[in-house]
Amino acid sequence: MMEKNLTKGILFVALGATSYGMLATIVKLAYKEGFSTAEVTASQFAFGIIILLLIHLFSKKSKDKKATSKDIRNLMLAGTSMGLTSVLYYLCVKYINASIAVVMLMQSVWIGVLIEVLQTKKAPSITKIISVLLVLFGTALATNIFNSEIELNTTGLIFGFLAACSFSMTLFTTNSVATHLKATKRSLFMLFGGGIIVALFGFFTQIGPNNFDFMKGFISDSTQIRDFRFEIFFTWGIILSLFGTIIPPILLNKGFPNTGVGLGSIISSIELPVSVLFAFILLNEQVLLIQWTGILIILLAIVLMNYRLLLNK
Repeated sequence: MMEKNLTKGILFVALGATSYGMLATIVKLAYKEGFSTAEVTASQFAFGIIILLLIHLFSKKSKDKKATSKDIRNLMLAGTSMGLTSVLYYLCVKYINASIAVVMLMQSVWIGVLIEVLQTKKAPSITKIISVLLVLFGTALATNIFNSEIELNTTGLIFGFLAACSFSMTLFTTNSVATHLKATKRSLFMLFGGGIIVALFGFFTQIGPNNFDFMKGFISDSTQIRDFRFEIFFTWGIILSLFGTIIPPILLNKGFPNTGVGLGSIISSIELPVSVLFAFILLNEQVLLIQWTGILIILLAIVLMNYRLLLNK
């Protein structure tokens, strides 16, 4: 029975991470059809909130603990980092290849270690220091930064790094805020918080400048000032919400209790090669051998960082 649960846990985590790995490519395809970052993020969060709300309303509530006003406030506050991550990551994807964008997002590995050091005020172990150095070296290879002929968009890299910082905060708060509540309820309130950030971004970058002359200074590219294209809700929005805000949280919350943090973290790192592979197949992005080497080094660092937890499991 225990072995069966572990197998199910591995499958759930792998599928959840794979789902996340598809996002950058899907966003890139939506951009090719002329949709804006505001439209992509708004449609993803809107559908995510609606579907999770329906799941919550029709789920059994016999053993469901009631959320206090403090729980709701803290979860919505924590969810703002989720909305910020989506906005920053999708802006990153707009300027650089999807295969490089996901590598930038993976900087959350060493940023998470830094947050842990600041929180505990204890020096990291030698294993974690080596893992961080491996991540940084792997990133240099994966982005092909040593090739002088490659020009990496600085704006995209900055957005990618900021997305990694925000994602690290999302991971930290997800595992520490109102953990006594059901996963669907926690995800719903966090989506409400993230939705506020996404709505503000959409208003200040597209809706506001398009309707109010005094707000046109909020964006530098005047070509982006146009009406909000609601057809995104009937095309890419549904796909983005499924693979970005609905399927992954449910699968990961089902899988992690059976795999444990160590094994779960290692399996979830499959998001990196999956994202690069999808970009290679669907977007025809060139991924060199040196970049695959960098990706493997980053995966090795994640395994090294979590092997003690894996051995304990």
